[in-house]
Amino acid sequence: MPINKNELAQEMIQKALQCNTAEDLIAYAKSEGLDITKDEAEAYMAELADVELDGNELTKIAGGASYKDCSDYDCSY
Repeated sequence: MPINKNELAQEMIQKALQCNTAEDLIAYAKSEGLDITKDEAEAYMAELADVELDGNELTKIAGGASYKDCSDYDCSY
């Protein structure tokens, strides 16, 4: 069975999101055969911190919002 690179990438992202510190991320990257600097890890941690969504944002992204009037939007698709 061939390796699905998208699934592998998603799995790696999920594990990276579980890292609490730059040192944790460096250790995880090293375990995956990647070499990142402390500065890179800190930058990634800052980006990952921005990925967190609150419940309202998550609902909007998941399609929980609805529109009564589509006149302001292209609803043809």
